[in-house]
Amino acid sequence: MRIVLVGPPGAGKGTQAHVLAKTLSIPHISTGDLFRANISQSTQLGLEAKAYMDAGKLVPDEITIGMAKDRMSQPDAAKGFLLDGFPRNLGQAKALDEILADAGIALDGVLDLEVPEDEVVRRIAGRRLCRNDGSHVFHVDYNPPAQPGVCDECGGELYQRTDDTEEKVRVRLEEYHSKTEPIIGYYADQGLLVTIPALGKVSEVTERAIEALRGK
Repeated sequence: MRIVLVGPPGAGKGTQAHVLAKTLSIPHISTGDLFRANISQSTQLGLEAKAYMDAGKLVPDEITIGMAKDRMSQPDAAKGFLLDGFPRNLGQAKALDEILADAGIALDGVLDLEVPEDEVVRRIAGRRLCRNDGSHVFHVDYNPPAQPGVCDECGGELYQRTDDTEEKVRVRLEEYHSKTEPIIGYYADQGLLVTIPALGKVSEVTERAIEALRGK
């Protein structure tokens, strides 16, 4: 199965992508992983991307598209994949169509995780990370530490990332609405889009996603 996962920041795409990919036995291909892998392996695309990033510039779509194309051509993706964070805009979506058409394959579905904007802000702005170990993550409302500001695991200080303030989150949402949201209509016109509410327990959202994809 070949799936694209979309949704605003804070919708739980990373969590659902991991669970769905494992359930469907297909690789989870995320933009972040693509960049990290190419940069760490010093591939030509990775070196080009790093040059832009070191200069504080946005990485051109062509580089991201090239990385995604290469990853989708790997043997483990022959029977399917789940794309997370790609395509991010209409240009990338159209490029993906061309890549798949050239390979004689097509998407099976585009899963849109729907979360109210106020909930997105609440989820991200309430997130707190441990300074000693960034993998220890808490939330002031949904998963509060026993002692405010202190990590339950190691006693380290909990902090809020600068990108997680309400002001920054709303800026990220504006960018999502202007750049990424148009691909939802693009895929809806192709009959590929399925939208599910992404509120509730992780397992509940996963069940909705699986059920929605069965209909594709």
